[in-house]
Amino acid sequence: MKKFEKNIEIRWSECDPNRHVRHSAYYDYAAHIRIRFFAENGFDSHKMQELSLGPILFKEECSFIREIHPNDTILINLLKGEMKEDASRWILHHEIYSENGDKCAHISVTGAWMNLDLRKLTVPPAKMAEILHELPEGTQYVYKKAKK
Repeated sequence: MKKFEKNIEIRWSECDPNRHVRHSAYYDYAAHIRIRFFAENGFDSHKMQELSLGPILFKEECSFIREIHPNDTILINLLKGEMKEDASRWILHHEIYSENGDKCAHISVTGAWMNLDLRKLTVPPAKMAEILHELPEGTQYVYKKAKK
């Protein structure tokens, strides 16, 4: 299994008036990591254009666990969830950790691949399915009950 993770420095523009990262920035971080993963594995934007292929999302969900603040550095990973053998349909997970290792958020996305010329769902190249299946396993996040 190939681990894929990146550090991201939090910018002031990603924060809200409550002085923590705004909710929509979490989704931007996850999208950035997914696109970097594909690019670093031979499927950059030029290759995707050549293949007339693009990822689409059906569902995107974030569990916010701990605050992230301006000037923090986070670590975000990419994990494999449920996936068809041909990787035509998939669930991917992201875990976001603070510099001290506390889990700050968990993002799950459900998606597929679209043929951008036909505007129809499609099967990705076998190499793309292979790299996706090499990712470490992830699971849905479940909040723990608070202790009384």
